[in-house]
Amino acid sequence: MPILSFFAIYFVIWWLTLFAVLPIGMKTQAEAEEVVPGSIESAPARFRGGRVVFITTLISAIIYGGWYVATGYLGIGLDSLPNFVPKFD
Repeated sequence: MPILSFFAIYFVIWWLTLFAVLPIGMKTQAEAEEVVPGSIESAPARFRGGRVVFITTLISAIIYGGWYVATGYLGIGLDSLPNFVPKFD
């Protein structure tokens, strides 16, 4: 598989993981009782972008490694999945 495909797959995994990691540990301004005038109450009280990027990268690397082992070494792919849709020939 070309190297660009590996980067594309990792990017998709990373992006999906980012949206799963974003709400973890977030405390809203309403929960912290420190609502800044002009902002909405559900805005983060303290956004930790570096921590989110680090955790996202770590989790997505683990998921990508599992995918790489499953497809590269174990030979598991889309053809290995059972066909649940009946064929209407």
